Amino acid sequence: MNITVERLPKCLATLHVDIPADAVTFERETLLKTYASKAKIPGFRPGKAPKAVIAKKFQKEIEEEMESDLVNRALETSIKQEKLKVLDFGTPSDMGVREDGSFGFKTNLVLAPDLVLPDYKNIAVSVKSEEVTEEEISKQLEDLQKRFAEHDAVEGRAIAMGDMGVIDFHSTIDGVKLEEALGKPAGYLAGREGFWIRMEDDAFLPGFATQLVGTELGAARDVDIVIPEDFPMADLVGKTLRIHVVLKEIKQAILPQIDDAFAAKLMGPGKTTDDLRSTISDGLATNKKKENIEEKIDQIVSYLSSQVEFEIPEDLLMSEAQRQTDQMVQEASKSGMSDEEIMEKQEDFFAQAQESATTNIKTNFILQEIASVENVTISDSELVNHLAYVAQQRKEDPIKFIKGLQRGGRLPGIRNSLLVNKVLDFLVEQASVSFITE
Repeated sequence: MNITVERLPKCLATLHVDIPADAVTFERETLLKTYASKAKIPGFRPGKAPKAVIAKKFQKEIEEEMESDLVNRALETSIKQEKLKVLDFGTPSDMGVREDGSFGFKTNLVLAPDLVLPDYKNIAVSVKSEEVTEEEISKQLEDLQKRFAEHDAVEGRAIAMGDMGVIDFHSTIDGVKLEEALGKPAGYLAGREGFWIRMEDDAFLPGFATQLVGTELGAARDVDIVIPEDFPMADLVGKTLRIHVVLKEIKQAILPQIDDAFAAKLMGPGKTTDDLRSTISDGLATNKKKENIEEKIDQIVSYLSSQVEFEIPEDLLMSEAQRQTDQMVQEASKSGMSDEEIMEKQEDFFAQAQESATTNIKTNFILQEIASVENVTISDSELVNHLAYVAQQRKEDPIKFIKGLQRGGRLPGIRNSLLVNKVLDFLVEQASVSFITE
């Protein structure tokens, strides 16, 4: 295999690969044997069909898989042989089998810049205590009580905080039905019949339950809500929504006792309140540890990014910024923002994306350098196990899934992502942790 790397300014390089004809023939023959051993050809027992028949029937599949295997092997070899630190492998071009039987291609690489690492061990991070308090366990038990409460009808009094109300309602803006005013569907906000509302401050819309307090059974009331800034439907932010409500039923929650019978109902026969409290405590502890790991990673990444300065390849920065901008636009559209509003915020989106992309790319470079220094690697078995797990989650055949990624040239990128996560785990283990007392 002949590998040539032409290094260019701004962390760019062009990789040229030539693979001799005998290596190409060997790869093709190996794949042909694999197909022959598994192929089911009418008129032949499994594994007994002539190679010529197999070669003709599966010519396209064999050639595609052969090219994919050769490219991926060449990329891995070039990294080791030339000691390349590659962030982006580009898309191979001028690829194919030549008249003399050899195979070749070229691709444009983005290389990690030369940089001086800061002290990355014992990075100081501060996180909340992971201790689970009795108060937190009690709050979880109260939530369970509310979730499994029975609700008895109440008569002879107005609705109060803590009740459950059953209401019919419809919404307007400036006297116009909500969906007419918006010119599009508004989901549950437009109106509902037989809608259950828990009379708590944060239920439905902020301030809604408070304004319903004192409403008599069967009575109507208009509730005015100014839609807050963080509301997901951007078209409504800052507008006053008038909700015409008719109170159909008042229900009072009858909370279950926290006893062994309640524990057995939730967890199974023989379970006790001690078991229930222990399960809640374990769950809270797991969530706190997970949150703290994420917080440690955020602080570590912020520290590393602030300590290292280097030039980022412009094409890579623009590509990542555009990807993030596109993602912001999609999220804005899903949240209900109009095309006009999205266009107005396009520059803001791109500015935010550029800042985020700069941090992401810098961090990736730095983590790859740490991986090199610490000899952190991702083995083939680790890569295959990860991909098999992903295929299982997606309910796809693992072999077809992995081969599809190979053909798309995505394996090096996935390996790099796994490597970055592995280095982050290493840095979290090495960090100097202090706990914040609240």
